[in-house]
Amino acid sequence: MKAAVFQALGEPLVVSNVEDPKPKRDEVLLKICRCGICGSDLHMTAEPAFGISAGYVLGHEMSGEVIEAGPEACLKPGDQVSVAPVRGCGDCAACRAGEPAWCASMQLIGGGYAEYAAIAARQCRKLPVDISAADGALAEPLAVALHGVQRSGMKPGDRVLIVGAGAIGLAVAFWARRLGATEVLLADLHSLQQERAMTLGATGFFLSGDGLDRRLRERCPGGPDLVFECVGKPGLIDFCVSLVRPRGKVAVLGLCIAPDHMDSFRAISKEVDILMSVFFDMHEFARAIDSLDKGEYAPQRLISDTIGLEATPTMFEALRTRTTQCKVLIDPFASAD
Repeated sequence: MKAAVFQALGEPLVVSNVEDPKPKRDEVLLKICRCGICGSDLHMTAEPAFGISAGYVLGHEMSGEVIEAGPEACLKPGDQVSVAPVRGCGDCAACRAGEPAWCASMQLIGGGYAEYAAIAARQCRKLPVDISAADGALAEPLAVALHGVQRSGMKPGDRVLIVGAGAIGLAVAFWARRLGATEVLLADLHSLQQERAMTLGATGFFLSGDGLDRRLRERCPGGPDLVFECVGKPGLIDFCVSLVRPRGKVAVLGLCIAPDHMDSFRAISKEVDILMSVFFDMHEFARAIDSLDKGEYAPQRLISDTIGLEATPTMFEALRTRTTQCKVLIDPFASAD
């Protein structure tokens, strides 16, 4: 099969022929319909901390059709599924509770930048008949955002600020508005995603920089109740602490590889709660799938482009700098034209 393959840190992916995957007894062979390019994929190919090696196939935001099922798999050929890339043992208390992220043997699996992938059936959720596999690849980032909103304890009527208008920040805006926040404000260094943010439920958009605090407090006297950090750069947790109201909460979803620092005196003086959020549970994953029903503020608006495998290396490198792109999906069977 064809796949976009990792070669080495700092080098572009290469589309090449690789061995076809073979499903184990508890796995299914999936014909990939769509796979999203995630910011963490960009990190993996640039940072040694992730430990991926030559020949690795990235891609964890995937959906597709089951074309072969192992004898212990609970799915059948023809099923359209979305994949939760967090694989646990399937037997421990965490796995039985639908929380494979906290399994002692948890793995974050890839493989979606390819025509086919072998996936444990327990990681797959069958899509409702009215939700297409082409949209199903959005379930994973939507579940990540939902988990962050759930962990934050956001209540209907809260005023929310989201720092960072990337795909996860925009997905947080979608959930915050859907779950009853009265103000859903985004702040970003660029206005590239402002229009998309408003279609996903944002009530306001600010450019970061001098005067942001003043402009924010004009809109949210006293400061927002919750600030979500969705960028992952050193200094941004401290920045969010400076913006949230006293006794407010800062929820961190941004993946920051470098050591960070903060003004702990300011944080303790305001009695700010700081919480971290990563992954999701399978109940949140199912809820994310259900949100793809194209209701108000349809999350499909996150999708900015769909490309074929041949275009993946070029697009992947282009996404290292900010553009008008948001969530780019790979269709492995799209023509190269």
